[in-house]
Amino acid sequence: MVKPVSVTFEDTDIDVLATTEGRVAIIITPDGRMDTAARRANRLSRGAVKRVIEAKAEESKPGDIVTIAYPAGMAAEALDVMFLARNVTAVEARKAGVGLGRLRKAKPMLVCAGPHRHAAQIAFGCALRDYEFEDHRSGPAKEDDRAVRFMVSKPEDVTQKALPLLAIAEGVFFTRDLTNEPANVLTTTEFANRLADMVDLGLDVEVIEEEKLKDLGMGALLSVGEGSESPSKVVVMQWSGGEKDAAPLALIGKGVVFDTGGISLKPAAGMEDMTMDMGGAGVVSGVMRALALRKAPANVVGLVGLVENMPSGKATRPGDVVTSMKGDTIEVINTDAEGRLVLCDVLHYAQERFKPAAMVDLATLTGAIIIGLGHENAGVFSNNDAFCNAFLKAAKTEGEGAWRMPLAKAYDNLIKSRVADMKNTGGRPAGSITAAEFLHRFVPDDMPWIHLDIAGVASVKAETAYAPSGATGWGVMALDRLVADKFETVTEAE
Repeated sequence: MVKPVSVTFEDTDIDVLATTEGRVAIIITPDGRMDTAARRANRLSRGAVKRVIEAKAEESKPGDIVTIAYPAGMAAEALDVMFLARNVTAVEARKAGVGLGRLRKAKPMLVCAGPHRHAAQIAFGCALRDYEFEDHRSGPAKEDDRAVRFMVSKPEDVTQKALPLLAIAEGVFFTRDLTNEPANVLTTTEFANRLADMVDLGLDVEVIEEEKLKDLGMGALLSVGEGSESPSKVVVMQWSGGEKDAAPLALIGKGVVFDTGGISLKPAAGMEDMTMDMGGAGVVSGVMRALALRKAPANVVGLVGLVENMPSGKATRPGDVVTSMKGDTIEVINTDAEGRLVLCDVLHYAQERFKPAAMVDLATLTGAIIIGLGHENAGVFSNNDAFCNAFLKAAKTEGEGAWRMPLAKAYDNLIKSRVADMKNTGGRPAGSITAAEFLHRFVPDDMPWIHLDIAGVASVKAETAYAPSGATGWGVMALDRLVADKFETVTEAE
């Protein structure tokens, strides 16, 4: 696993600036004001910082960085001058920190954040961006001390603010690692094993094997994995940090570790990207890891359906009819519309077993959502305005794009079947909406529910605000914020 960079906070000591190796970063306000560390760096570099301010301060944007290579009078190989006002928002400070994470490049870094009120967020952004997935590159491992030191005015206070944020960063990294892994490594068994290892963090983890899934009647989920040699599984992760017997929030993720489309084969071009089709399960896993690491005072259960969708003589065929755990029959029109078959059974199981207060499911479900929203926003579908608005607020607070999409009876009518209770796709028109309506059929009207179609945001070709190209970890921060805002228990002492 790629571990987040080690971040520590210490008192400001400007005397170490001359001898610090690696990279040193200082923060300048847009009006050119220098704090004590910046003034010392300016003297050591014979006025280089002041010259940068005179040339760049007026046109700078929050988080802009100018690098002075091999500054005179300093042992550092680079002095990074970052322009950032003290009254910026937390998200702006976090994105400024991303710039530092992008520049570190395996070198030790000292950041002089001084009295900045969002020093913890700057550190969070630095940790989020300081990620490279290189597990499968040959040759000697790149030397990296994975350390960033922050000099701040009140290190103990900043440390307390930063610890839960760095726990979230580890959850994001866990999601990215899972999503980036190739399918010959991250089989359904290996995925389940990695989740089972989280018992060491205090999670209660249960792996439900195929025979038990058959006994439970999960015919829809099991139909997806019929053509694969990898056994289908459901993994249940419970975090019980809230009030005893309080109903949990249920997070449900689609974990198709590889998706050829089954018998309805996908085109060859781009099929290699289907290693990310377990992105929803990856996000649920990362959220559960973050909640355990930061000891969240909330009750949350994460359930992931792990399957592989492959063609073979045993694979489910177009035209087959399968029976869900709920008892509804489903005509399989397209075996590439498999994620909803996984989710519908896990949604029903979550309700039957845990009686949750609310449910959120996540899946890289449809290409249609990418056509509609591109790679900037996940599609959000919900049967409950208040719950949906709470999530949209959480996503906006954390700077993760999310856009609400409609649900309506007219769309539900498109999945009526001639031979079964429903069919698994309504065709190309409104494809992401009919997929959501399919799942909607497995959710009671009085159960607050959100479906997140993350096909466009789980893994992307270009760098994002918080991540390099590849897996983004989108959703871990937003869902952690939703838990913090709506599902945590606050005692009177707090």
